[in-house]
This record gives sequence, C-alpha cells and structure tokens, in this order.
Amino acid sequence: MLSSKITIHSLHQSYLSNPDSLFTHLQAYTRRIREKNESIRAFLYIQELKQPYFPSVPKMLPPLFGIPIAIKDNIWVENMPCTSASKMLETFIPPEDATVIKRIKQAGGLISGKTNMDEFAMGSSTENSAFFPTRNPYHLDYVPGGSSGGSTAAVAADMSLCALGSDTGGSIRQPASFCGVVGIRPTYGLVSRHGLIGFSSSLDQIGPIARTVEDAFQLLSVIAGYDESDDTSLPVQWKDLTEKKPTTIAVLDEIEHLEMDKEVFDLYQKCKQWLAKHFRIITCHIPSFQYALSAYHIIADSEASSNLSRMGGDSAFYPPFEESYEKTVIELRTSKLGEEVKRRILLGAFTLSSRFKEGYYQHAFYAKEHIKREFEFVFQQADAIFTPTTITAAFPFGTRMDPRKMYYSDICTIPSALAGLPALSIPVGLNENGLPVGMQFIGNPLSEKTLYRLSQWMETSWHA
Repeated sequence: MLSSKITIHSLHQSYLSNPDSLFTHLQAYTRRIREKNESIRAFLYIQELKQPYFPSVPKMLPPLFGIPIAIKDNIWVENMPCTSASKMLETFIPPEDATVIKRIKQAGGLISGKTNMDEFAMGSSTENSAFFPTRNPYHLDYVPGGSSGGSTAAVAADMSLCALGSDTGGSIRQPASFCGVVGIRPTYGLVSRHGLIGFSSSLDQIGPIARTVEDAFQLLSVIAGYDESDDTSLPVQWKDLTEKKPTTIAVLDEIEHLEMDKEVFDLYQKCKQWLAKHFRIITCHIPSFQYALSAYHIIADSEASSNLSRMGGDSAFYPPFEESYEKTVIELRTSKLGEEVKRRILLGAFTLSSRFKEGYYQHAFYAKEHIKREFEFVFQQADAIFTPTTITAAFPFGTRMDPRKMYYSDICTIPSALAGLPALSIPVGLNENGLPVGMQFIGNPLSEKTLYRLSQWMETSWHA
C-alpha cells in the first residue's frame, strides 16, 4: 500500500503542465475502485469520475480541483444513496448535500462514492455493516477498523486520494491507524455536522482522511468553518486559526498502564525517545482517564437512543401500516437493525429512564467535564499530547465479538473526544505481521494549525 506518489499538489502541478493528465488520473482511479472493491469492499456505492469543465487552464486551481474524495455513507450527498450501512435506510436518497459536501464541490472536488461503515457508526471494525464487512488492504483477513473503515481502506488501497469519515469516540483515528493513513478529528464544532446522520450529537465530528498530512489538512481547510445550519458550529473560520511553534509535548502516565500489544508499546517508546531529542517531554496525568470509556458509552448510547428513536416510524420510507403503528415499528426495527445498534439503543434507553438518568447519564456528564478540565490543565504546560492511537494493530475478523473487548479498542481516542479536542493519527511503522501502527497527537481546542506543523514535521523526519 501507499506506493503511489500522487498528492493533491502533484496532481495539480501535473494538470497545469498537461491538462490531459487529469482525465488519465481520473480514469485510473475509477478503474482501481472497480477492480479492488471486489476484494476490499470499501465502497457501498461507486460514482463514475468525470473530468470537471474548465474553460482554460488557470495559474491557480481551486484547492480540491479534480481530486477524487470518498464519502462515508452517513454523510448526505444529493442524489446518492445514504444508508449509514443499515437496511433501515437502504432506500434513502438525501434531498440535498451536507454542508461539507457543498464546500468540497465549491472547491472543485469530485465525489468518488459512498464508503462502508459500521451500521450507524456503531462499531470499531466495520464488521457491523448490514451489507458486508470491509477488509484491510494490508491483509484481507484483518479488519480495517471502524466505524470509518471503508473510507480509510479506500485511501490506503489507492482507490481514492482523500476521504471523509466521522469520529465519535475514535472512528476516524482508529481505522486510520489500522490502515496506515492520516486521519484527523477536528475540534468539536469546527466542521459542520449539517447533513451527517447523527450517532451522538454532542460528540460526532466529520473529519478528513488522506495518505499525507498535507493532503488531510488541505481537505480540512476546505470543510472547516462556521455554518449557520448547525447549532453546534463554532463562529470561526479556518483563516482565523493561529499557529504556534510547539516546544513542549506531554505524555500521559495512564498510557503506560494500559493492556497494549508489545509491538505497539515498543514503537510508542521509540517515538517518545526520538521526540525527546527535539522537544521538551513532560509526563502528565489525566486522573479521570479511567472513567472515560464508561462515561463515553453512557453519553453516546443515550444520545443514539434518542437520535434513532424515529427510525421505523417514517412512512416516507415504508409501505402504509397494515397493522397498528406500534407493531409495525417493532417489526421494522427487529428486522432491519443490527445487533450492535439494538444493544446500544437498549443501553441508552435504560440510562435515560427516569429511574436511572440521575445515577448514570448525569454522572457521565460530570465525568466528561472533569476530563475536559484535566486536559485544560495539561495544555497549560504543553503544546500537544502524544499517545498511541490504538493499543493494538488491526485484528483478524471475528476475534473481538465480545462488546467489551471491541469497546476497549478506542481507549486511547475516547478521552480527547469527550473533551472536544482536535487529534490526529499518523502512521509510524508496521508490526511483525506487516500491519500498520499509528500514533496520535492531541491538541488544545482550535490548535489544528499547530498540529499540522507538528505532524508534518514528524511525517518527514521520523523513520521507524
């Protein structure tokens, strides 16, 4: 994987010197998608790539001109299916583009198709898709991670130059680590969620996936910025973000005590030692780290239960009720929702019930606020935090069907998601099975440009 040298910049330079080259590249991407998707199964829907019309070759191209971008199937694209990998939405066609899609199209980007995912973004392996699992391009017997596994697999297999995913507790960063690509979770509210099929509204963020740091941040710079259609959107634009030269990087004591694969742990230690030659490294503590996983699932499942409560009750998607409304809804949800989605809806409904809401849901929010404050204290001392993205490399299909083991896959990514912080995964090497391992930088809110500077430097300087 990652053998192609093509980037957004190189593709644009090639086009400016030879306009016919863009058509050749787009044909090649279309061919690779159709050939490789038979084995990798990254795409649920494939869109034929057509060369955008330009009356003459300009001196400067729009930032994403002619760039193929794969879209996770929970993001609206007008006139394309948007199933969220669920049979409940297998006939749904969005009436408009999501805000991020409008911005991509305005910047000249091309949509190459809709990618597979865990149903309603609930999962960490893309084994929970209602249609088929996606396979890791590095080893077809291993999972690509999830829930954005289709998007990361498409980029890793050179089926698309860039992609969009969504990250609730790690659903961009974890599969990016498993597939050896760059994945970014932006600051909560920096990227509009308008047109995203919600899982957990207080946690969901759309973010970019690419093979290089530069390409990932170029895509992020296009989709970021205030959107009046999203109540959670921050009143900032990409150009308003400031950049700081990082001098101090924090590592967390809690990471040292996790149950981690030895190869991942060893790579983490090597990276830390290497970073210490270039930065001041300090060890910090997040005392509430131990509560993050529990707090996350209480909050996320509660919000999922609320967001999905309407599923099965919309007559626009289904035939008229022949029996009672209640019985029809029960039958539809029973037959069309997967086991993981049902599990989370039931857990969420339980924690939101009047008897248990105060004991579970409200305490989870207290824990979330504690974690946020503890991160704020760390960032008073450091410019970024460095951790492994995941505690393992990709695992074989069917080996983590126990929900507790699957949920633990996101232990390194969930705390920063609860705090609404920007974070990215960058590949740093391979394990003995030839599977990628990624490391994570976490930043202060709206410090994306500082993370860009730090991660781009590491990408060019680090050699495992």
